Amino acid sequence: MGSVVFLAATSGLFADEKESIEPRNARFENAFPEQYKTWKATGESAALEDALAEDPNMVIMWAGYGFSKDYSKARGHLYAIEDIRNTLRTAGPKDANSGPMPMACWSCKSPDVARVLEDGGEEAYFKGKWARMGSEIVNPIGCADCHDTKSEAFSKGEPALALSRPYAKRAMDTLHKPFDKQSRFTQQSQVCGQCHVEYFFEPSTNAVTFPWNKGVEVEKIEGYFDDIGFSDWTHQLSKTPMLKAQHPEFETWSQGIHGKNDVGCVDCHMPKVQNSEGKVYTDHKIGNPFDRFEDTCGTCHTQDKASLQNIVASRKAQVLEMKLTAEKHIVAAHFEAAEAWKAGATQEEMKPILLDIRHAQWRWDYAIASHGVHMHAPEVALKSLGTALDKAADARTKLLRLLAKKGITEPVKIPDISTKAKAQAALGMDMEALKAEKADFLKTVAPKWDEEAKRREAHY
Repeated sequence: MGSVVFLAATSGLFADEKESIEPRNARFENAFPEQYKTWKATGESAALEDALAEDPNMVIMWAGYGFSKDYSKARGHLYAIEDIRNTLRTAGPKDANSGPMPMACWSCKSPDVARVLEDGGEEAYFKGKWARMGSEIVNPIGCADCHDTKSEAFSKGEPALALSRPYAKRAMDTLHKPFDKQSRFTQQSQVCGQCHVEYFFEPSTNAVTFPWNKGVEVEKIEGYFDDIGFSDWTHQLSKTPMLKAQHPEFETWSQGIHGKNDVGCVDCHMPKVQNSEGKVYTDHKIGNPFDRFEDTCGTCHTQDKASLQNIVASRKAQVLEMKLTAEKHIVAAHFEAAEAWKAGATQEEMKPILLDIRHAQWRWDYAIASHGVHMHAPEVALKSLGTALDKAADARTKLLRLLAKKGITEPVKIPDISTKAKAQAALGMDMEALKAEKADFLKTVAPKWDEEAKRREAHY
């Protein structure tokens, strides 16, 4: 197998003596047939679920940010490349230097990222726009993301778990849990925690960074961001410097009962199972633990499946109720803040209000962006959402007083945002233009990426 190195100074690919990471998952099918078969089954989650259509409040909460354009619920690993290409958030870049997103947006999507990072280094990888390596990052999440596929152990059929992202290694060191010194069980979860995690793009370099210097709890990450003055965007309505949580599963899991007892991601989502010949292997069809109850929950819990499903459903309903309640007040705060600006509010008058809004939405997002939090750590979700509601109430109380001071005593009118389309229209978003731009990109640019990748990989 040949090797490639991407150099920051050029767009060329140069041969190197060092063997490169193999990003093509199909290359491991013969050696690991059961694992490959079940990994490929992640493609069975074909349906896209539109989270914004389900909850239009989020369009307003993310006003001025890419997530207000498009936000679908996560699908299986097999769809990682397809989904990031298709989302309106990545827009329709025409060349390597256009489009709204940085290179770092590829970082959790492909073993090609591990290959490029190892061959060319982090500085070269993170430079520039997302479209710069469209023809380089083409294989969906797979083997080399989680395993040292070049190791002797892996060649002998052993897992050879590895953190393929150097920034994840540094983050685990920050938590005083260096990967190489952990038990196999902790390592399994750390491997998942490379991507199922909260992160941000360091402003000066756009490098992926985990904000764990103070800890992984919602208030500690919030404090870290406040200390460095970081914000992901400025809200279109309230002008608040906002934070967008990504998907902090690792953080919330670690605070829940399973994480505290080292019951990890693979125990529930990738259990050990037997094939028809009695061979034991790890099921790579990552999904709902109830789909393989006897191999997951049933190995520890004495309750039957129906009983546990009822418990989980109850927790999910509690989290959802708090989520929607917090949203109602955060959305109102954004509109009320916009009205305060119109009425002539000053930066000094708005500063404490905007801080409350920032903290309220961050705490809401920390809970709701963490997939499965109602199972991983429902108490963390409910506490986070409860304090989000408190912060939103504080903001609205201050806004009520400020608006009255400016002569506005009537309640601020909120437009009809009962559907995704109406919420986007209320923000003045031209969705047809955004969709047309994406359609053109998928028709003209993405196919060229695939052609270039095919030619490159033919020389491996």
